[in-house]
Amino acid sequence: MPWVIAIMMFLTVLAAAAGIGLAGAASRLDDQIGGRVTIQIVEANSDLRDRQAAAAAEAARAVPGVVAVDPVSREEIERLLEPWIGPASLGSDIPVPALIDVDLSPQARGRLDALRAAVVGAAPAARVDDNAQWLAPLASLIVALQWLAGGLVLLMVGATAATVVLAARAALDTHRGTIEILHLMGATDLQVARLFQRRIALDALFGGLVGFLLAGAVLLTIGRRLTALGSELLGSAAIAPEGWALLFALPVFGVLLALLVARITILRALGRLL
Repeated sequence: MPWVIAIMMFLTVLAAAAGIGLAGAASRLDDQIGGRVTIQIVEANSDLRDRQAAAAAEAARAVPGVVAVDPVSREEIERLLEPWIGPASLGSDIPVPALIDVDLSPQARGRLDALRAAVVGAAPAARVDDNAQWLAPLASLIVALQWLAGGLVLLMVGATAATVVLAARAALDTHRGTIEILHLMGATDLQVARLFQRRIALDALFGGLVGFLLAGAVLLTIGRRLTALGSELLGSAAIAPEGWALLFALPVFGVLLALLVARITILRALGRLL
């Protein structure tokens, strides 16, 4: 049983870590991008584009609910475009839109019409893009994966409980003669059950710790690889300290679950023996 529980705990920790990481990623994406809109000034004439960008920024600052207005510098735009069109094309006469990042308060996220009307009124070449709209499919995918991770955790918990039930019944069948002697000596069902509970708890503790340590090593290795990639999107799935605290609690929960399931199984089986 200890090695079966170790495998179950290993899979449970990985599934729980995936759910926690996805929840953190969804929260960080919503905080960093979900409340942000981007204003594009699509104008071929560079002088007119700069004037309209300045007018659009001023109009956006005057809209209630706007937290910050940050015009994106030309250097930053070129840095973003360089992997796609190459450094040689950046020095040509290709018109590049001016970009302005606008952060909104949570109350203003659902009222983009006022911002769009104010910006377009000040800069006719402006276009307001809602980042949350583009993130909606990704958010739906993350929610679906969270439900999948939660389902896997529940499945592993059920499998662990079933393993304990089978182990307890096998132990009772193996030591049936000893149990009958203990009953003749005056031992109660509760006293006999405690003997099995103690052994099962030790096996569950050993298996849980082994599974948790192996899963922790895998998570740390994956975390280092994600950090080396330098991707903000993948880095947002990092597990926070409170998430690690929840993972640390899983072996303890496994031992308590094994104790409870073993107690119920053994007492019911002993009741049928008498």
